[in-house]
Formats: sequence, structure tokens, C-alpha cells
Amino acid sequence: MPRLLVRHPSPRLADGELTHLDRVPVDPQLAAAQWEAYVEAFRSRGWQVVEVEPADAQPDGVFVEDAVVVFGDLAVLCRAGAESRRGEAPTVRAAVDGLGLEVGAIEAPGTLDGGDVLKVGRTAYVGSSSRTNAEGIAQLRMMLEPRGWSVVAVPVHRVLHLKSGVTALPDATVVGFGPLVDDASAFPDFLGIPEEHGTAVVVLDDTTVLMSADAPQTAALYRDRGLEVVTVEVSEFEKLEGCVTCLSVRIRD
Repeated sequence: MPRLLVRHPSPRLADGELTHLDRVPVDPQLAAAQWEAYVEAFRSRGWQVVEVEPADAQPDGVFVEDAVVVFGDLAVLCRAGAESRRGEAPTVRAAVDGLGLEVGAIEAPGTLDGGDVLKVGRTAYVGSSSRTNAEGIAQLRMMLEPRGWSVVAVPVHRVLHLKSGVTALPDATVVGFGPLVDDASAFPDFLGIPEEHGTAVVVLDDTTVLMSADAPQTAALYRDRGLEVVTVEVSEFEKLEGCVTCLSVRIRD
């Protein structure tokens, strides 16, 4: 059974870090309701939900994907590029210790945010961004290459994280909204899409993806490609440069 690692939104969510967007009001009650519906979308399709201990003092703690990346039986604990987010790490480590996985960790001076890691087959594309540095990428490469993974660094300047600009469909096609993508040629098979909030998809299974409800044209495009598309409202998280990928860590057994 696939597992989903999540953390409930902090009551301080509206104080989260912003890099590329202007701050606008965030409705914490609506955010909590959207988070519950997001989690239920997975639970109703057979995913086992594992909740990380709340971290109410950490506004960005709900974006749990940034704290750990799972590669098969290896969980890599990240070191946040934003110093304000490093307080999220202890509770995530405690949750990961209970998953039965081998654990590695990015160490100083390396930084790595999980939102900068896009896995396509046995290739890990890693965004060289304001949050992930060359040392972090090098440490990840040292952990993954002996396991048969390739690590490819790609530039990220137009968005916060690599997966704010591109993700991948079940057939390994990388999808992205052109103005947000620094170098589409980094990906062997790239498909441009018509809406910003359509860039982020989570693969639920070989024929199903989950995405933001705020990209109906892109959802139609994916359906035309034969995919089942599940949409969820994540407007309050999108205001904070979040998306459907960063609200969870997916562990596929």
C-alpha cells in the first residue's frame, strides 16, 4: 500500500516565506479545509496516511515535501535553504524513522529542498535554486549514484523550486508552463501547458494524476492524453508558492 506523509497546516501559515509572489491574505480556515480534502483524495484511493507531528511554530511546515525525499528504500533528509524552515526538521526526522527506510541526510554547508527534486524513472532532476546549492546537489549525487540513479542539475531562477515549474506525467513526459521554465531542453520529453497552476501534478497511479482545480484547460489536455484527472482546491497554498506536490511525500512500496 502506498503511503502519504503529511503535516497539518500551522495556524501561522499566512506568515510563510515568499520569494517570487507578493503577499496576499490567506484564509487559515479555508486552508485547513483544502488540506483535509487533499488528504482525502489520496486516502479514498487506497493510500495510507502518515501524519507528521504538528509544528505550529513553523509557518511553512505543511510543505513537508521540502524536508525529505524518498528514493525507493532510501529517505534523504533535506537541509532547508531558508534558515527559517530548519526548525521543521526534527519532527520530520522522527516520522521518517518510523517508516522502515534507510535514512541519509544533507549536511552543512549543503542545502537541498525536496521541492527541487523531480524523479523521472531513475533520473533525479535537481533544481539549482535559491534554496538548493551545489554542495547539496553533490551530496545527493554521492548517495544516489551507487544506487543506480543519475542526478542532473538544472537551473531554477523563475520560480521558487524546480517543481513549481515542471513535474512529470506517468509516461515520463515532463510538463511545464513555458514562462516558468528556465531550460526546457534539460528534459528529453517536454510538453508545454497553457496554465501556471497546471504545472504541478502528482502521479496517483499509472493512469491517474492529481492537480490543482485552478487549471481546467490543462486538465482537459491531460484527459485528452488518456489520463484520469483528480482536481483539488489548493488556492490558499498557491498564494504561498505551494502546490499539490509540496503538501506531501509519496512513498511507493
